[in-house]
Amino acid sequence: MHSNPRSFPKRGTPPVSTPTADRARASLEDLRTEIAKAVVGQDPAVTGLVVALLCRGHVLLEGAPGVAKTLLVRALSTALELDTKRVQFTPDLMPSDVTGSLVYDARSAEFSFQPGPVFTNLLLADEINRTPPKTQASLLEAMEERQVTVDGTPRPLPEPFLVAATQNPVEYEGTYPLPEAQLDRFLLKLTVPLPARQDEIDILTRHAAGFSPRDLAAAGLRPVASTADLDAARAAVAKTSISPEVTGYIVDICRATRESPSLSLGVSPRGATALLSTSRAWAWLTGRDYVTPDDVKALALPTLRHRIQLRPEAEMEGVTADSVINAVLAHLPVPR
Repeated sequence: MHSNPRSFPKRGTPPVSTPTADRARASLEDLRTEIAKAVVGQDPAVTGLVVALLCRGHVLLEGAPGVAKTLLVRALSTALELDTKRVQFTPDLMPSDVTGSLVYDARSAEFSFQPGPVFTNLLLADEINRTPPKTQASLLEAMEERQVTVDGTPRPLPEPFLVAATQNPVEYEGTYPLPEAQLDRFLLKLTVPLPARQDEIDILTRHAAGFSPRDLAAAGLRPVASTADLDAARAAVAKTSISPEVTGYIVDICRATRESPSLSLGVSPRGATALLSTSRAWAWLTGRDYVTPDDVKALALPTLRHRIQLRPEAEMEGVTADSVINAVLAHLPVPR
């Protein structure tokens, strides 16, 4: 069974690197402590969000209503000191409500561009699957090209830029499943489960003591990492080495999904590239400058689960995307 990146490991002896990179790693590790002031028991999701930031990727958070998906993103933006905007996706939301539009100025008799909420560092797309596909697709260019084109003019988005979209499970009433092309633009799909019993007791105890999710400052949250730390971390991740054997292991995992009888759509080369990126980021966060097969296993589920499509007969038999990936990991030989 593969391991899960449930939390950042305790600091050990890191590889030789610049002090700037070491400080960046320490700052990102401190995020766990800071976010835990507001969110209880969701370490895997916190880790996934940090991995996405390091890889310049986007995150889809899926979970039932009320499991703190929105609070998690808000806490991350506070702890990282990022400019954040939130869009509540509804059935009547229009694409221009997300990207912006041209507005006529009567005084100058000219049209001027009014930026939409997508022009930010961290866009919280809340309940993205409650809006029709036309509006969902308004984020495609922003997510892939990091720009928005209005009236033929491309307008670059700020850096860093990350879309953190939340969605309820597709079985819920009034939801529109995201199309495959858009799902593939998300680097990670993180599941946010219901809390364990003790975690839920801790949540209620905090609320009884006066905690309000609407006032993170009162909960003591403060910025512990900056964009400069993020830049240094990204530069260090880019130097993390990966052997030909581990690269071949990633390719073999993705190719095996294309041959699975349970799937009508396997992982594309884009998915293989994504798994390479997330494995390098996780390796660096754990204090190494090289990638191991365990790093690949740890990130395989969140990186690949949304990039495959089950056959209807497999779904009827109770097969899930996670079970297919786990079966691939269990049967493929691991390079030594």
